[in-house]
Amino acid sequence: MTAAAVPAASPASTGEQPGVRLARSRRNAELSLLLLAMVLVAAYSATVEANVLDTVTPDFWMPAAALGLVFLGLHLVIRWLAPFADPALLPAVALLNGIGVGFLRRYDLAKAAPVDRETLAIFAGTGGRQLAWTLAAVVLAAGLLAILRDHRSLSRYAYTLGLAGIVLVMIPAVLPARFSEINNAKLWIRIGGFSIQPGEFAKLALLAFFAYYLVRKREVLSLASRRVLGIDFPRGRDLGPVLVVWMISLLVLVFEKDLGTSLLYFGMFVVTLYIATERVSWLLIGLILFFGGAYLAYVLGSTVGGPFLNFYDRAQIWLDPFAEPYDRGYQLVQGLLTLGTGGLFGAGPGGGQPTLLPEVQTDFIFAGIGEEIGLFGLSALLVVYLLVVERGLRAALAVRDSFGKLLAGGLAFTLGLQVFVIVGGISKLIPLTGQTTPFLSAGGSSLMANWLLIAVLLRVSDGARRPVTGGGPAARPSGGPPEQLHGAPTEVIRP
Repeated sequence: MTAAAVPAASPASTGEQPGVRLARSRRNAELSLLLLAMVLVAAYSATVEANVLDTVTPDFWMPAAALGLVFLGLHLVIRWLAPFADPALLPAVALLNGIGVGFLRRYDLAKAAPVDRETLAIFAGTGGRQLAWTLAAVVLAAGLLAILRDHRSLSRYAYTLGLAGIVLVMIPAVLPARFSEINNAKLWIRIGGFSIQPGEFAKLALLAFFAYYLVRKREVLSLASRRVLGIDFPRGRDLGPVLVVWMISLLVLVFEKDLGTSLLYFGMFVVTLYIATERVSWLLIGLILFFGGAYLAYVLGSTVGGPFLNFYDRAQIWLDPFAEPYDRGYQLVQGLLTLGTGGLFGAGPGGGQPTLLPEVQTDFIFAGIGEEIGLFGLSALLVVYLLVVERGLRAALAVRDSFGKLLAGGLAFTLGLQVFVIVGGISKLIPLTGQTTPFLSAGGSSLMANWLLIAVLLRVSDGARRPVTGGGPAARPSGGPPEQLHGAPTEVIRP
């Protein structure tokens, strides 16, 4: 018998269920992509050492190996607890996290004295701390996957999460500046040598509440009172929730002195509202309210001053940073010059001068990396972010319950909006913000919160991709909640 005549083994003949084979195939693809990502991180580290040290030390591979072990552990957890999850999410985020650790290691080499660079420990400095934070963040994400066996169970604690989110947002605003303010933005809780940015975790809690609330109220919020230029606008009485969130976002803008956080909170609510109702009018109302409120804060800052003065100063720097290039506009000017120096292809990993850029390890890490990898390299990084957002939106489209759709859609949009806010501030598209670049910037709060975000997306995508058995609802993990929670409608949507 010829090879072409040999019949293919069917799932029944091998004793393997089609769903098991599909899950194994996706996890093997995830493992292959993860190994490729770590190879790229190791190559980046080797290139940095070649440019900075004029040699490649025998230990150049150790950060990539350490990260690979951490991410391999999470891969095994996913293989066990979320076998049908999207296989592209973990490798894409691991690549971003690895590039961030590699650049922070490069920053440590730039700060060290030339005679000490070759002997600088791999796990020392900012890069070493970021490795430790990565381990903590990945362990936290794995723990969430173990506890959260079904994303719908979050709806049981929606109001508790909403209250916790508001408290986390407001704590830095009410604390004295010495306990909460860094670089003129009150976003932190600082006690001794320990600091945490509670707003990073607040966005996850608020999104879970928004998703639950809008599932219950979407029919009311979808009602239209009048049609203007082909767009259906809601009834005036239904504007209450939007106005409340708008007021909270303005309070964040004024008292926490940060445009990015304010835009993030209000933007994720309005977009989640749009996903729930499919009314373009909500987007228009949201844009008018936010930009109107920001303009009002700017006018009050120029006339009244007080709590509005900080936003007015930031807007003035944004409008003309070169008016005071060695004073208030120094950071933005240096960021623009750094991006200009990088050009199309950059100076090469390790070929830039990151120490000349203030806060390059946190707020301006995108500009510091851009000097070395150029516009093409930054575009590649943005494509990786776009891939993560796209896979999150795909999970939102495929999942069968309304709560999961709003939760995944809101999480994916929030990640994309955060990237837009930080890149827009660095490139002078919008005023500078205190936001960190997800997975790249140094710091534990942002890293842990964003890995928790990815864990929730993995859980939702696992539920969305789980095979439908017998033409009925998707199979649930053991111990999961019933298909319908608190009266939330369940939809069966097959991609």
